[in-house]
Amino acid sequence: MVRVCAVLMVGVLSSAICLSVAVASPQQLPTAKPPAPTVPAGQKPPAPGPPTVGAQPGAPTPAPVQTRTFTSPAGLIFTPVRPERVADFEKVMAYFQAALAKSTDATVREQAFGWRIYKATETGPGGVVLYVYVLDPAMMGPDYGIGKILADAYPDEAAQLWKLYTSAVAGGGTLLNLTPVKPVEPPPLDAPAKGKPSPVPQP
Repeated sequence: MVRVCAVLMVGVLSSAICLSVAVASPQQLPTAKPPAPTVPAGQKPPAPGPPTVGAQPGAPTPAPVQTRTFTSPAGLIFTPVRPERVADFEKVMAYFQAALAKSTDATVREQAFGWRIYKATETGPGGVVLYVYVLDPAMMGPDYGIGKILADAYPDEAAQLWKLYTSAVAGGGTLLNLTPVKPVEPPPLDAPAKGKPSPVPQP
């Protein structure tokens, strides 16, 4: 697990920071109201239509629920956190790690076996703090979202914990599926062209 973290995080960390920040924030702002249509002189404005069932005027569009599932035997999840909310995020992570440790659910216990949480030393764009979930091994199929695990372990505190979490993260996060590169017999190299000396590697 440590080897996977050390080798892979160096190669994907920079690009993943940019991808993570680019994802829409879990708390979306209300969309601006379109301008009222112009009514020609002498005509009455059309009567307002019936309200849409279940819609609340002025309410922001809810953010879509992200499914965090893997299709490979290992994976990474990058979560950017607002620097001023690091304490809140790590408070939620303390509850989350305790929930993993005490869960009696067989699937959650198997997920917890390969679930490690790391904090990047380098800051991301805009000063965000990047947290990385390393899943090795990862279960293919089950959801790796933290909300249900927290709700099952702390039903009375779940709403408060989720509020802390959503106000702390700076984006929806980025998930990467990782496939191991297994060692194979080195294939033969192309023979150098005749009459041309082989290039000498520079130090």
